[in-house]
Amino acid sequence: PAPLAPPTAAGPAPRLAMAPLRFAANLDWLFLERPALPERLEAAARAGFRAAELPGPYAWEPALLRGAADRAGVALVLINTPPGDQDKGEKGLGAVPGRQAAFREGLALAVKYAKALGCPRIHLMAGRVPAGAERAALALEMEATFIENLRYAADILAQEDMMGLLEPMNSRITDPRYFLTTPQQAAAILEKVGRPNLRLQLDIFHCQIMDGNLTQNLETHFPLIGHIQIGQVPGRHEPDSPGEVNFPYLFQLLESLGYQGYVGCEYSPQGDTVEGLGWLHAYWESRGRQQRRC
Repeated sequence: PAPLAPPTAAGPAPRLAMAPLRFAANLDWLFLERPALPERLEAAARAGFRAAELPGPYAWEPALLRGAADRAGVALVLINTPPGDQDKGEKGLGAVPGRQAAFREGLALAVKYAKALGCPRIHLMAGRVPAGAERAALALEMEATFIENLRYAADILAQEDMMGLLEPMNSRITDPRYFLTTPQQAAAILEKVGRPNLRLQLDIFHCQIMDGNLTQNLETHFPLIGHIQIGQVPGRHEPDSPGEVNFPYLFQLLESLGYQGYVGCEYSPQGDTVEGLGWLHAYWESRGRQQRRC
């Protein structure tokens, strides 16, 4: 990716010339009709996607995934750090006290995969408040752990010209114990870390549930945003399914802000993935794009 200017949360970003948005299929959520990731990459390409997110690629050899992506003509644009010990309920390790060594090991594996996949972005998962602990009692220690780990990660990622991402997840529906829950919390941590190659991964689904006020959140935090994900609220289905969020308006807002990153499609299709892509075809047609491509 191009060199990044230091992020800042000061005020709305200037409006730039409009350009069509680029969408990426999240293959942990879409095309589950195909059991294997290489087959999902092929299916995403046939549906018109030119980019994909692979949150958890670690069960596959990276060379195999890279070969499948190259054959399909799909860019791999996002992976997650490993979740940790899922049998013990871990969901990322970035902010978990006492797990710094495991976080660094997981980061090394993520960088290895990202390099092999040609993927420039890694979501640095914060993790959960440990079971049996009170969030308020551990808040300061977890933030300090996260900042320590993020500074370490930023230095490693800078050597590879990669971007690290922080994603707030809602604690009201999806994960009551996840540490990082709002864009405001993420922005404050990013400011304290002070590394230009760390950015905000803003998932519209989580943001709407925790804070709403999507227009102001997008405008205010736009200088920090390195990646966006979408899913309708409350069902986390297609953007044109019944729900709270007006996605045509948000797409127009992102265009007017000059968003040049990817919009990850991280939602659960109500039925067949391809049959549920009418919203995307409508977007392409509205932008005068005759071919099915992102």
